[in-house]
Amino acid sequence: MTHSRALSGKHAVITGGGRGIGAAIAHSLAEQGAAVTLMGRTLPRLEQQAEELRAFSQVHCEAVDVAQADSVAAAFAAAQARLGPVDILVNNAGQALSAPFVKTDPALWQQMLDVNLTGVFLGTRAVLPGMLAAGWGRVINITSTAGQKGYPYVSAYCAAKHGVIGLTRALALETARKNVTVNAVCPGYTDTDIVRDSVSNIQAKTGRSEAEALAELTRFNPQGRLVRPQEVANAVLWLCLPGSEAITGQSISVAGGEVM
Repeated sequence: MTHSRALSGKHAVITGGGRGIGAAIAHSLAEQGAAVTLMGRTLPRLEQQAEELRAFSQVHCEAVDVAQADSVAAAFAAAQARLGPVDILVNNAGQALSAPFVKTDPALWQQMLDVNLTGVFLGTRAVLPGMLAAGWGRVINITSTAGQKGYPYVSAYCAAKHGVIGLTRALALETARKNVTVNAVCPGYTDTDIVRDSVSNIQAKTGRSEAEALAELTRFNPQGRLVRPQEVANAVLWLCLPGSEAITGQSISVAGGEVM
């Protein structure tokens, strides 16, 4: 990437920042000079990731449950006390549980909404007033191609991710004249722990081999492969760098042509 250290002076918060897509995003933003707060459920995991980033920039870690309003408020208050107002928010924390619709009980349904949709609402609510006051901000919601199309056996997850895209579009219009952009980045099946869990789940339920289970997922991607976390991070970084100011309210697929 060009624009060396283009994000110096900016404070970026990445939820779910300890591994996978979140870790790749944090690395890309730190390399460009942003001070980074990693948020997630497990503080030791965040601290481990932070050690890799401190060669590039300031890094702080906060444990948070994105589905709980009090936890989110406390984590963001602590992050801003340490590194200043938040300029970039990457709502990356998410969870995907599968079940046929007829076996999707209210608890599973609510859990998917709480983590994947309410978490985005709570995190954005914590930082948007400061962005509007500063006259600059970037909110990037890591959704999924499940927010753009349907997949069987993950109806609750799809509903939540579609909700995030709707929220993205509405908020982009509210902030369009304030130099605050709001976008969604929508990966297809990506080489992360969530997808590895899905492969294990397919194996357990169908008796297929690991290779056969993986093929069941990669068949959705016309390129015939899993997306790499760094490819998602590259899209996020682009939305933060100078020159992307006109990009707002978009759902950007990173999926090898699966969604067009």
